[in-house]
Order: sequence, then C-alpha cells, then structure tokens
Amino acid sequence: QVLRKSLQRGFALSTGSFLVYEAHKLISGFAEVHASFKVEEVIEQADYLYGSGETEKLYRLLVQHKNSDDAELLWRLARASRDLAQLSSTSAEKKRQLAYEALEYAKKALENNESNFAAHKWYAICLSDVGDFEGIKTKIGNAVVIKEHFQRAIELNPKDATTIHLIGIWCYSFAEMPWYQRKIAATLFATPPTSTFQEALRYFHMAEEADPNFYSKNLLFLGKTYLKLNNKKMALLWLSKAKEYPAHTEEDKQVQKEALELLNSI
Repeated sequence: QVLRKSLQRGFALSTGSFLVYEAHKLISGFAEVHASFKVEEVIEQADYLYGSGETEKLYRLLVQHKNSDDAELLWRLARASRDLAQLSSTSAEKKRQLAYEALEYAKKALENNESNFAAHKWYAICLSDVGDFEGIKTKIGNAVVIKEHFQRAIELNPKDATTIHLIGIWCYSFAEMPWYQRKIAATLFATPPTSTFQEALRYFHMAEEADPNFYSKNLLFLGKTYLKLNNKKMALLWLSKAKEYPAHTEEDKQVQKEALELLNSI
C-alpha cells in the first residue's frame, strides 16, 4: 500500500511536471511567434515611413528597437540615423553623433547576420561617412574595406542597383582624386587604393542595366564620367536624361541643377 501510494504520488508529480513543461513550451512558442510578428510589423511600418519620406518619425520608431538582434531592423535603423543626419535642420554636432551611431547599428546588423546584403551595404556607407569626420588618412585607410563590403553586398544581391552605383561612386572618387591626396596616400600606404573613370563607367552602366532609370544621380554620373573621358556626345545624352528626371526629392532637384549647369558648359 505504501509502495502504491508512493508510485501514485510519483506519477502525479511526473504528470504535473510534464504539464508545466508543456505549458512552458506553449507559452514560449507564443512569445516567439509574437516577437516575430512584432518585428515584421515594425519593419512594415518602417518601410511605409521610409517610402513616405518621414525621416524623423522613422528614426523615432526604429530607435526604440536599437537593442534588437534583428539585422533587418538594425540596418534600417542605421539608414534612418544617416538620413536624419543628412537633413539640413540637423545641427553639426548632431550629424556627427548620428554618423557614429549609424555605424554602430550597421556593424551590429552585420555581426548578427553576415549574409544580409543590406547590412554590408549600409556598413560600407556608414564607414565612409565616419571617415568624413576623421580626416584623409582614415578615409583612405577605410576605402578598401568599404569597397569589399559593397562587393560582398552585390554578391549576395546582384540586382541591387544602388550598391552597384555606390561602387561606381567609389571608383569615380579615386579616379578624380587630386594629386596632393594621391601623394599623401602613397606616403601613408604601401598600395593605396586607385581606380579609373573607365571602371567607374562600367559600374554606372551595370547599375542602369540592373534597374533602368532607378536613380537620378546614376544618370548624372554617367554624364559626368563621359565628360571626364572626353566623350561629349554620350555626356550630352546622359546629362539630358538627368536634367529631365522627375524631381521627387531634394537630391533630384540638385541633380537637375548640376546637370543643367554641365549641359550649358559643353
């Protein structure tokens, strides 16, 4: 009888433990689903605000999730921080602070998901921005790393025209580098980064092939690069396209203005 009672008690405890365990699993499962749903919901809201040009609202939404480990949230926060820094209403001190914050968010996104193309893309962009505050030595020193991350982003997503365009900008910048900066680079680095206008042109055309007419600035830089290569006929073609591009943003207006000035100078 004692043995039977002990067995019954043991069975009751086992059953209770099992039920507690199952309840824990169920609650954990709901929590995971809820967390996943919440992340997707925030991303959906963020993308809507980004598409609407609501930079400040977007930043306020995403900065609440700065401690997240979700790469999709973090790279969007890096982008939002950078976009906020670019606003003319943002003070110089705040621009600097946001640039470094953006880099940290992008770095964290990359650490959490090395296979996320956008994390590579925004890490490269933010690293370049920080270089603007740290001088020519840092900027040139980071240049190779920046290009590597852009290239990795393209490997992961070959159809992302913006990243291809950004490699084109990288190449254009080093092709256009003034002689005194080249001299500094040669003094500081055994093999400083270099490029040519032909290489820049190849990337700008690749970007256009990936997504035709996707970005006014790509059209502008096709025109500018052809000018550097003394091909006025092709320069006129692409600068005209840049001038006629619908101005949806402040950047588009600046592109139209620069394209018109260049057309008038030819």
